[in-house]
Amino acid sequence: MKYATVLARVLFSLIFIMSGLSHFSAGTVQYAESQGVPLAAWVVPFSGLMALVGGLSILAGFQARIGAVLIALFIVPVSISMHAFWNVTDPMMKQLQMIMFMKNMSILGGALLIMANGAGAWSIDAWRNTSAKVARPSALAV
Repeated sequence: MKYATVLARVLFSLIFIMSGLSHFSAGTVQYAESQGVPLAAWVVPFSGLMALVGGLSILAGFQARIGAVLIALFIVPVSISMHAFWNVTDPMMKQLQMIMFMKNMSILGGALLIMANGAGAWSIDAWRNTSAKVARPSALAV
């Protein structure tokens, strides 16, 4: 199962690493502006940084719970502002935006699982916890 956890972290984090990098492009900023995102020139790169740092944190399993918080803080406003299917009148676009919104809610569920359970085995967090236990013997040990 420890291999499944590593694979899950890799697969989960890829979307944030790749999309986070795209948030530094003029095209992404322009698209956000067209969707009514206020201060898009600042908000979009900042959200990209959150996605990138959160994704890398989860990928490495380093402070993965904090990385998952960053992902949640990224995904909620993006979902509400960029995939507001309830405001779309065209049936095809409404369906597409609803799918994107629900995909993001599913991803949010994954982030909540990481917040609750951490990075799992084969992570920097697990290695640090093991090293800390070895370095600090129990007070009961004689």
